[in-house]
Amino acid sequence: MTESEIYSRIKQALSDAPRNQYTAELHLQMIKYADELKNITAKEFCEGVGLRESFGTEFSKMRNLTVRLKAAGLNTDLL
Repeated sequence: MTESEIYSRIKQALSDAPRNQYTAELHLQMIKYADELKNITAKEFCEGVGLRESFGTEFSKMRNLTVRLKAAGLNTDLL
């Protein structure tokens, strides 16, 4: 899957999310695609998804958290 396809899927998931679940869905999507997006910067992620740069911090946090979640047994393919 290409980077632009991932961004499209994330945009769609965010669009489909209930208003009060937007941030939770964003975090979930960041975790889901963390491995595929491991070589991009937080700024590039925000630009690709169309988010304010301030969400870059959240992207970095979720990417770091994903390492620990996977070590504990999380299968991101099931998200």
